[in-house]
Amino acid sequence: MRKEIWFGLSILIAIVIGLFALMPAPADMTNGHLGLLMLALLVVAIMLGFPTAFTLMGMGMMFAWFAFHSTDPGQAVGLTLDLMVQRAYSVMANDVLISIPLFIFMGYLVERANLIERLFKSLHIAMARVPGSLAVATIVTCAIFATATGIVGAVVTLMGLLALPAMLKAGYSTQLSAGCITAGGCLGILIPPSVLLIVYGATAGVSVVKLYAGALFPGIMLAGLYIGYVLLVAKLKPSAAPPLPASERIVALPAFTDAIPNAYNKGAVAGLLKAIRGPRATGVPSRTLLSNLFVALLPALAFAAVMGVSYRLVTAPEAAPTELVEMGAQEDIAASSSGDSGDSGGLQEPPADGGLAEPPLEGALAEPPVEGAVPSAATSLPQVAAPAAPASPGRIEAAGSVPATEPLAKPASSTFWIALAVGAAALLIFYIFFSFARLEIFKMLLGSLFPLAIMILAVLGSIVLGLATPTEAAAMGAFGGLILAIAYRRFNFNLLRESAHLATKTTAMVCWLFVGSSIFSAAFALLGGQEIINEWVLGMDLSPVQFMLLAQVIIFLLGWPLEWTEIIVIFMPIFVPLLAHFNIDPLFFGLLVAMNLQTAFLSPPVAMSAFYLKGVAPPHVTLNQIFMGMLPFMGIQVLGIVLLYAFPAIGLWLPGVLYK
Repeated sequence: MRKEIWFGLSILIAIVIGLFALMPAPADMTNGHLGLLMLALLVVAIMLGFPTAFTLMGMGMMFAWFAFHSTDPGQAVGLTLDLMVQRAYSVMANDVLISIPLFIFMGYLVERANLIERLFKSLHIAMARVPGSLAVATIVTCAIFATATGIVGAVVTLMGLLALPAMLKAGYSTQLSAGCITAGGCLGILIPPSVLLIVYGATAGVSVVKLYAGALFPGIMLAGLYIGYVLLVAKLKPSAAPPLPASERIVALPAFTDAIPNAYNKGAVAGLLKAIRGPRATGVPSRTLLSNLFVALLPALAFAAVMGVSYRLVTAPEAAPTELVEMGAQEDIAASSSGDSGDSGGLQEPPADGGLAEPPLEGALAEPPVEGAVPSAATSLPQVAAPAAPASPGRIEAAGSVPATEPLAKPASSTFWIALAVGAAALLIFYIFFSFARLEIFKMLLGSLFPLAIMILAVLGSIVLGLATPTEAAAMGAFGGLILAIAYRRFNFNLLRESAHLATKTTAMVCWLFVGSSIFSAAFALLGGQEIINEWVLGMDLSPVQFMLLAQVIIFLLGWPLEWTEIIVIFMPIFVPLLAHFNIDPLFFGLLVAMNLQTAFLSPPVAMSAFYLKGVAPPHVTLNQIFMGMLPFMGIQVLGIVLLYAFPAIGLWLPGVLYK
């Protein structure tokens, strides 16, 4: 029997033994103990291979019936069925969950459009001179693609087909290659738009927008730690990540550069400017030269556009102060303070003389006037009131006057000019070393990295800046995935059908998990299991630091036998009610949990990313080698959790700035 099976069976046996040892005798068991028994049996059933969602629903309904039967046996069945219907309806009416199928659909569109192959090749060439360039390019590609898709299995599988053979052929260590692919593929769990953050937000009642803003920097930090580890290994142990030979660093130049002497080492902008009108450009179409010059100047144009918009923002005049006062309120205040109830200047009845009089009380028709008679005051038409005298300047000022002059623009701060000078200097250095070879690399990135990056930034930026809700941004992201598939000429009916089918399957799984979790949590609360856990934790008299350590260790250990979906929907409803007692921000706790739950894909025996990679790896790559390669990256994850806990501003600074 394999080691993984022995490991799983040993965990099952330990759970069962602990269950019988800790549970009281049947005669002394209360409903709360039944809740703990339900929780333990659920873990055992999931580890035995039963479907998680339906196991949650089955356990929840069975133990909910026990809870209702103990109080009202006659109504137990009806109350249990009512609970199931109400919980299912409340989950399906949750607006936050609408974004899940849209984000998943966007991810499958990007995956099926085969953009990852272009992205990996362009990053591989762009980072050719970096130590461990293939591994670094793999992690960066995984991070970008995981951000666009959020589907761990898809990223690990595709990178296993593309990057693993290339790294093994270049002489990279099998363990390092497998660790880079599996750890990089799991970044989609943390980096938004992450489905895990949506599930946690819906479970814990935390704003998904704040979770996205808070998870951005921790995700980038974790990817940076991975890259730092690869660079360190490449420097200390070059045999594990040998540098690329010089022959593979050469970039083929297009045909039009043959008319430019020494084009390979020549500046692209200067060479193109000389070639546009010079005699050396004979036989080269002007359109080709101009288009390449425009591409070469794109960084400068983008820098000018960004700084121009920034200048308008930093020099924009402040809004003119206005004192909007309700009509008559100022006069009423003045009248009340002076005690004068006469002519207070507020809204009053119009004067009787010459004004509009009230209609006759009886409402009868009067006799017509006698011919030649002078109409009396009672029957005369009301006269138009004379225009009132202009109000005094003090009255106008009291109502709030409009300034006569437009507000002046503010001068730009010194920070803006320093940023402009630093950016201009960096741009100048960039163009000094911007050769025709780098121009070709830039064009490759322009066709692979930038469209995907623009789509990701548009989706995340609209969410984080409050321009759109997660559901609206997910819809625009799905539309952007369609546009990218059409632009790369990959779009067809089969791609659309497969993406929609896979998105529907994944969404159904997540939604049924929510329904099962809601029923299970309700039954757990009815039995009083949450109260027993609360009393046990509070009775330990833990400090907030000790509680945080205990919670993260439990989640880390649960990541061995369970997946992140099961941990979120089953155990987060147990931890979240305790956060208020320890004065812990649920947003910060969610960021720690999201980083910690990546261990569910990197820790045996249920390290799903290892099995994804093993399914597409060459036969000589064993599962033990993949596990050994993942262990250093698990240690880096623990380091990332420690850094996030020690410096909470990594995750809380951006939400604090954007959502004060």
